[in-house]
Amino acid sequence: MEEPIKVLLVDDHEMVRIGLAAVLDTEDGIEVVGEASNGMDGIRLAQSYRPDVVLMDLVMEGMDGVETTAKLLESHPDCKVIVLTSFIDDSKIYPVIEAGAFSYLLKTSRASEIAEAIRAAARGQSVLESQVAAKMMNRFRTPKQQEQPRLHDDLTEREMDVLKRVAQGKSNQEIADELFIGVKTVKFHVTNIFNKLNVEDRTQAAIYAHKQGIAD
Repeated sequence: MEEPIKVLLVDDHEMVRIGLAAVLDTEDGIEVVGEASNGMDGIRLAQSYRPDVVLMDLVMEGMDGVETTAKLLESHPDCKVIVLTSFIDDSKIYPVIEAGAFSYLLKTSRASEIAEAIRAAARGQSVLESQVAAKMMNRFRTPKQQEQPRLHDDLTEREMDVLKRVAQGKSNQEIADELFIGVKTVKFHVTNIFNKLNVEDRTQAAIYAHKQGIAD
């Protein structure tokens, strides 16, 4: 039996932590090992529990999520930090991504989306809320990037359907439901998409799709 994914919650709102812990404890393969109300406690608990994934709030008193993420990853570089916040402005997104955050979600995300992002992080696959992926694409786009080959010309019609939904931040289950296909089939298409676009994860695929105007 596989070991559960160990998750640490870092958020200064007690009710948020209670809600997240209650929901995640019902998910198979996920175990909430600790809760911290501030950045310093988050770093201390990470040292004690060695979590696989940290759900990190951005705006906290004292040490904010950006500084906490940077310091935590200095000591635990293999840990995956998933930002879970209410903010989507540039001044919040770029600093924490540069600090090493692995994924970026909004607190309006469904419980199933947060659970899937945790599982994806444990597999080494990052997840960015679709608006965040679009912002990052716009920031880093260059004329040279705009002229890159149309790798998606090699995708089948079904793979294009899947790519569009990946770029919209949808989970495999949501894609399966919309396209009336099985989750295993979606995973098969996603693997083919990664290979054909020469990308490593959903975030890179989403950024490519937004650059090429596929996500709209």
